[in-house]
Amino acid sequence: MDLFDAILLGTLQGLTEFLPISSSGHLVLGQTFLGIEQPGNEFEILVHMGTLASILVIFFQDIKSIIQSISERETQRFVLFLFIGTLPAVFIGLGFKDFLGGLFENPKAVSGALLFTGMVLFTSVFSNEKAGNRTYLQGLLIGCAQAIAIIPGISRSGMTICTGLFLGLRPHEAARISFLLAIPAISGAGLLTALDMPTDSSLSMGAVLGGLLSSFIVGVLALKWLLGWLEKGQLHWFGFYCFIFGTLTLIF
Repeated sequence: MDLFDAILLGTLQGLTEFLPISSSGHLVLGQTFLGIEQPGNEFEILVHMGTLASILVIFFQDIKSIIQSISERETQRFVLFLFIGTLPAVFIGLGFKDFLGGLFENPKAVSGALLFTGMVLFTSVFSNEKAGNRTYLQGLLIGCAQAIAIIPGISRSGMTICTGLFLGLRPHEAARISFLLAIPAISGAGLLTALDMPTDSSLSMGAVLGGLLSSFIVGVLALKWLLGWLEKGQLHWFGFYCFIFGTLTLIF
Protein backbone atom coordinates (compact mmCIF):
# COMPACT_ATOMS: atom_id res chain seq x y z
CA MET A 1 0.00 0.00 0.00
CA ASP A 2 1.53 3.32 -1.07
CA LEU A 3 0.88 6.83 0.26
CA PHE A 4 -1.78 7.63 -2.36
CA ASP A 5 -3.73 4.46 -1.54
CA ALA A 6 -3.52 5.24 2.18
CA ILE A 7 -4.81 8.80 1.72
CA LEU A 8 -7.61 7.60 -0.55
CA LEU A 9 -8.68 4.90 1.90
CA GLY A 10 -8.28 7.28 4.86
CA THR A 11 -10.58 9.75 3.11
CA LEU A 12 -13.06 6.95 2.50
CA GLN A 13 -12.86 5.99 6.18
CA GLY A 14 -13.38 9.57 7.37
CA LEU A 15 -16.43 9.97 5.15
CA THR A 16 -18.08 6.63 5.86
CA GLU A 17 -17.29 6.28 9.60
CA PHE A 18 -19.94 8.83 10.53
CA LEU A 19 -22.35 8.42 7.66
CA PRO A 20 -24.38 5.28 8.49
CA ILE A 21 -23.02 3.24 5.59
CA SER A 22 -20.24 1.19 7.29
CA SER A 23 -16.69 2.46 7.07
CA SER A 24 -15.15 -0.99 7.64
CA GLY A 25 -17.23 -2.43 4.81
CA HIS A 26 -16.17 0.33 2.43
CA LEU A 27 -12.52 -0.12 3.40
CA VAL A 28 -12.65 -3.85 2.67
CA LEU A 29 -14.34 -3.30 -0.70
CA GLY A 30 -12.13 -0.29 -1.44
CA GLN A 31 -8.99 -2.36 -0.97
CA THR A 32 -10.49 -5.06 -3.17
CA PHE A 33 -11.23 -2.59 -5.97
CA LEU A 34 -7.74 -1.08 -5.70
CA GLY A 35 -6.14 -4.52 -5.75
CA ILE A 36 -4.55 -4.04 -2.32
CA GLU A 37 -3.80 -7.23 -0.42
CA GLN A 38 -3.40 -6.12 3.19
CA PRO A 39 -3.86 -9.11 5.53
CA GLY A 40 -5.93 -8.69 8.69
CA ASN A 41 -7.58 -5.46 9.78
CA GLU A 42 -4.46 -3.58 10.82
CA PHE A 43 -4.97 -0.63 8.48
CA GLU A 44 -8.71 -0.47 9.23
CA ILE A 45 -8.03 0.01 12.94
CA LEU A 46 -5.37 2.63 12.27
CA VAL A 47 -7.67 4.85 10.23
CA HIS A 48 -10.40 4.29 12.81
CA MET A 49 -8.02 5.99 15.24
CA GLY A 50 -8.04 9.00 12.93
CA THR A 51 -11.81 9.22 13.07
CA LEU A 52 -11.65 8.70 16.84
CA ALA A 53 -9.69 11.94 16.99
CA SER A 54 -12.53 13.55 14.99
CA ILE A 55 -15.02 12.52 17.67
CA LEU A 56 -12.79 13.93 20.41
CA VAL A 57 -12.66 17.28 18.58
CA ILE A 58 -16.38 17.57 17.78
CA PHE A 59 -17.56 16.35 21.19
CA PHE A 60 -14.80 18.07 23.17
CA GLN A 61 -17.25 20.18 25.17
CA ASP A 62 -19.36 17.12 26.05
CA ILE A 63 -16.29 15.21 27.20
CA LYS A 64 -15.03 18.24 29.14
CA SER A 65 -18.41 18.66 30.81
CA ILE A 66 -18.48 14.99 31.84
CA ILE A 67 -15.01 15.22 33.38
CA GLN A 68 -15.76 18.46 35.22
CA SER A 69 -19.07 17.21 36.67
CA ILE A 70 -18.00 13.62 37.39
CA SER A 71 -18.81 14.08 41.08
CA GLU A 72 -22.46 14.78 40.27
CA ARG A 73 -24.92 11.88 40.46
CA GLU A 74 -26.48 12.54 37.06
CA THR A 75 -23.08 12.47 35.35
CA GLN A 76 -22.15 9.28 37.17
CA ARG A 77 -25.37 7.69 35.92
CA PHE A 78 -24.53 8.72 32.37
CA VAL A 79 -21.00 7.32 32.63
CA LEU A 80 -22.45 4.04 33.93
CA PHE A 81 -24.90 4.12 31.01
CA LEU A 82 -21.97 4.39 28.59
CA PHE A 83 -20.05 1.68 30.43
CA ILE A 84 -22.98 -0.75 30.16
CA GLY A 85 -23.28 0.13 26.48
CA THR A 86 -19.61 -0.70 25.93
CA LEU A 87 -19.67 -4.18 27.48
CA PRO A 88 -21.35 -6.11 24.61
CA ALA A 89 -18.72 -4.98 22.10
CA VAL A 90 -15.96 -6.02 24.52
CA PHE A 91 -17.37 -9.53 24.96
CA ILE A 92 -18.13 -10.04 21.26
CA GLY A 93 -14.89 -8.46 20.07
CA LEU A 94 -12.71 -10.60 22.32
CA GLY A 95 -14.76 -13.78 22.15
CA PHE A 96 -15.03 -13.88 18.35
CA LYS A 97 -11.83 -12.05 17.45
CA ASP A 98 -10.48 -14.57 14.94
CA PHE A 99 -13.84 -15.12 13.25
CA LEU A 100 -14.49 -11.39 12.92
CA GLY A 101 -10.96 -10.79 11.63
CA GLY A 102 -11.58 -13.28 8.84
CA LEU A 103 -14.63 -11.35 7.68
CA PHE A 104 -12.39 -8.39 6.82
CA GLU A 105 -10.99 -10.51 4.02
CA ASN A 106 -14.36 -11.65 2.68
CA PRO A 107 -15.89 -9.05 0.29
CA LYS A 108 -19.02 -11.17 -0.29
CA ALA A 109 -19.79 -11.22 3.43
CA VAL A 110 -19.33 -7.46 3.53
CA SER A 111 -21.79 -7.00 0.66
CA GLY A 112 -24.38 -9.06 2.50
CA ALA A 113 -23.80 -7.03 5.67
CA LEU A 114 -24.36 -3.81 3.71
CA LEU A 115 -27.74 -5.13 2.60
CA PHE A 116 -28.58 -5.77 6.26
CA THR A 117 -27.51 -2.22 7.16
CA GLY A 118 -29.73 -0.85 4.41
CA MET A 119 -32.77 -2.69 5.76
CA VAL A 120 -32.12 -1.42 9.30
CA LEU A 121 -31.84 2.16 8.05
CA PHE A 122 -35.10 1.80 6.11
CA THR A 123 -36.90 0.97 9.35
CA SER A 124 -35.84 4.28 10.95
CA VAL A 125 -38.88 5.95 9.36
CA PHE A 126 -41.05 4.03 11.85
CA SER A 127 -39.22 5.30 14.94
CA ASN A 128 -41.08 7.53 17.39
CA GLU A 129 -39.49 10.15 19.59
CA LYS A 130 -40.57 9.86 23.21
CA ALA A 131 -39.99 11.93 26.29
CA GLY A 132 -38.33 10.39 29.33
CA ASN A 133 -35.00 9.70 30.96
CA ARG A 134 -32.36 7.33 29.68
CA THR A 135 -32.38 3.86 31.18
CA TYR A 136 -29.63 1.30 31.63
CA LEU A 137 -31.63 -1.13 29.51
CA GLN A 138 -31.47 1.36 26.65
CA GLY A 139 -27.71 1.52 27.12
CA LEU A 140 -27.42 -2.26 26.98
CA LEU A 141 -29.55 -2.53 23.83
CA ILE A 142 -27.62 0.22 22.06
CA GLY A 143 -24.43 -1.54 23.14
CA CYS A 144 -25.67 -4.80 21.62
CA ALA A 145 -26.31 -2.93 18.37
CA GLN A 146 -22.74 -1.62 18.49
CA ALA A 147 -21.43 -5.16 19.08
CA ILE A 148 -23.25 -6.46 15.99
CA ALA A 149 -21.66 -3.67 13.99
CA ILE A 150 -18.18 -5.10 14.57
CA ILE A 151 -19.01 -7.16 11.49
CA PRO A 152 -17.61 -5.24 8.48
CA GLY A 153 -20.43 -3.94 6.33
CA ILE A 154 -22.77 -3.31 9.27
CA SER A 155 -22.68 0.36 10.15
CA ARG A 156 -21.82 1.11 13.78
CA SER A 157 -23.33 4.60 13.68
CA GLY A 158 -26.35 3.39 11.72
CA MET A 159 -27.08 0.52 14.12
CA THR A 160 -26.60 2.51 17.31
CA ILE A 161 -28.45 5.62 16.15
CA CYS A 162 -31.38 3.62 14.75
CA THR A 163 -31.59 1.60 17.96
CA GLY A 164 -31.57 4.82 19.98
CA LEU A 165 -34.35 6.27 17.81
CA PHE A 166 -36.47 3.14 18.24
CA LEU A 167 -35.98 3.38 21.99
CA GLY A 168 -37.43 6.89 21.92
CA LEU A 169 -34.29 9.03 21.99
CA ARG A 170 -34.20 12.32 20.13
CA PRO A 171 -32.03 12.22 16.97
CA HIS A 172 -29.29 14.48 18.35
CA GLU A 173 -29.18 12.56 21.65
CA ALA A 174 -29.06 9.22 19.84
CA ALA A 175 -26.12 10.49 17.77
CA ARG A 176 -24.37 11.89 20.85
CA ILE A 177 -24.61 8.55 22.64
CA SER A 178 -23.55 6.68 19.51
CA PHE A 179 -20.34 8.63 19.08
CA LEU A 180 -19.48 8.79 22.78
CA LEU A 181 -19.80 5.00 22.83
CA ALA A 182 -17.39 4.88 19.91
CA ILE A 183 -14.59 6.36 22.02
CA PRO A 184 -13.96 3.32 24.28
CA ALA A 185 -14.85 0.88 21.48
CA ILE A 186 -12.36 2.29 18.97
CA SER A 187 -9.72 2.95 21.65
CA GLY A 188 -9.92 -0.65 22.85
CA ALA A 189 -9.73 -2.06 19.33
CA GLY A 190 -6.77 0.19 18.58
CA LEU A 191 -4.94 -0.93 21.72
CA LEU A 192 -5.47 -4.61 20.94
CA THR A 193 -4.28 -4.08 17.37
CA ALA A 194 -1.17 -2.23 18.58
CA LEU A 195 -0.33 -5.11 20.93
CA ASP A 196 -0.81 -7.71 18.19
CA MET A 197 0.83 -5.69 15.41
CA PRO A 198 3.90 -7.50 14.08
CA THR A 199 7.23 -5.71 14.22
CA ASP A 200 7.67 -6.33 10.50
CA SER A 201 4.38 -4.67 9.53
CA SER A 202 3.97 -4.14 5.78
CA LEU A 203 2.59 -0.64 6.37
CA SER A 204 5.09 2.15 5.83
CA MET A 205 5.20 5.18 8.13
CA GLY A 206 4.01 7.35 5.23
CA ALA A 207 0.97 5.13 4.70
CA VAL A 208 0.15 5.19 8.42
CA LEU A 209 0.40 8.99 8.69
CA GLY A 210 -1.42 9.55 5.39
CA GLY A 211 -4.29 7.31 6.46
CA LEU A 212 -4.55 8.84 9.93
CA LEU A 213 -4.49 12.48 8.81
CA SER A 214 -6.90 12.07 5.91
CA SER A 215 -9.39 10.09 8.01
CA PHE A 216 -9.22 12.73 10.76
CA ILE A 217 -9.74 15.78 8.53
CA VAL A 218 -12.54 14.26 6.45
CA GLY A 219 -14.04 12.76 9.61
CA VAL A 220 -14.45 16.17 11.24
CA LEU A 221 -16.28 17.51 8.19
CA ALA A 222 -18.48 14.43 7.79
CA LEU A 223 -19.47 14.33 11.46
CA LYS A 224 -20.52 17.99 11.47
CA TRP A 225 -22.61 17.39 8.36
CA LEU A 226 -24.27 14.25 9.73
CA LEU A 227 -25.32 15.93 12.98
CA GLY A 228 -27.14 18.57 10.95
CA TRP A 229 -28.70 15.97 8.65
CA LEU A 230 -30.06 13.94 11.59
CA GLU A 231 -32.19 16.86 12.70
CA LYS A 232 -34.15 16.43 9.45
CA GLY A 233 -35.02 12.84 10.38
CA GLN A 234 -34.00 11.46 7.00
CA LEU A 235 -31.62 8.69 8.03
CA HIS A 236 -33.48 6.18 5.87
CA TRP A 237 -32.10 7.71 2.67
CA PHE A 238 -28.74 6.16 3.48
CA GLY A 239 -30.53 2.81 3.44
CA PHE A 240 -31.10 3.13 -0.29
CA TYR A 241 -27.38 3.69 -0.82
CA CYS A 242 -26.37 0.67 1.31
CA PHE A 243 -28.89 -1.57 -0.40
CA ILE A 244 -27.86 -0.51 -3.93
CA PHE A 245 -24.12 -0.62 -3.19
CA GLY A 246 -24.39 -3.94 -1.39
CA THR A 247 -26.38 -5.47 -4.25
CA LEU A 248 -23.98 -4.23 -6.94
CA THR A 249 -20.85 -5.43 -5.09
CA LEU A 250 -22.49 -8.78 -4.34
CA ILE A 251 -23.23 -9.29 -8.05
CA PHE A 252 -20.07 -7.87 -9.62
